[in-house]
Amino acid sequence: MRYTLAEDAKPQLKLLLIATFATIAIWFIPYAEYLVYPIRLFVTFVHESGHAIMAFVTGGAVQSLTISADGSGVVYSAPSGMLGALLTSSAGYLSTTFFGVLMLYLIRRNVSPDKILLLAGAFVGVITIFFGIVSPLFNFLSLNVPFSSVAFTVVVGLLLSAGMIAMALYSSSKVANFAVAFLAVQCLLNALSDLKTILFINAPLVGDNIANDAGNMAAATGIPAFLWVVAWIAIALLMIVVGMRFYAIRKASPASDSLFED
Repeated sequence: MRYTLAEDAKPQLKLLLIATFATIAIWFIPYAEYLVYPIRLFVTFVHESGHAIMAFVTGGAVQSLTISADGSGVVYSAPSGMLGALLTSSAGYLSTTFFGVLMLYLIRRNVSPDKILLLAGAFVGVITIFFGIVSPLFNFLSLNVPFSSVAFTVVVGLLLSAGMIAMALYSSSKVANFAVAFLAVQCLLNALSDLKTILFINAPLVGDNIANDAGNMAAATGIPAFLWVVAWIAIALLMIVVGMRFYAIRKASPASDSLFED
């Protein structure tokens, strides 16, 4: 079945390509990663939020959500049963991909970028309050997380939330449009990059003994961690492909001879 680029998607697709090229260029510019350091922390927030939300909705108890200055993060939770544990461990990388695809979908549905930024800012704020402040307070005596990690998470979470809300309220439409596209691309590319890293960590013969989500899955099921990462990559790529089809293309007419038409 052939597809053609939807006429009304061309401006949005051009913006997405610019955001993608900008992201890739940053990877190769020395010290440029410091320019997107807040966005790296935002992506980590989304990743860890996936773990926390999945643990919560499957009946588990979330003790804390923390992120570190190096861009890593951790969620301490007590999932409810085997299924809850498996879903919780799988939720991190896949939720980051889903978040990026969701932002693309909202752009394609002509939702105002200001509203998308408001929703993203509110999301980070709510996660910070419930899992970064309330949960650690209720589990203070049994929590093994340093206070400095909790404090860093709260400060960063509130700053990210305030920054996105301020951008939604005060930035121009062009800036807001690019910000949403850039955040979506960052979520998608960082999710794939992190999955590539964890694939090598768990690869047979060349892997490392670093604790990670796939290792938790292997310990719970007996299925090698490498296979879990391969499954996550396949699901993430499927979500991206489906999301891009919704974002940019429609079914071609029977008379069409090309994949993309002007």
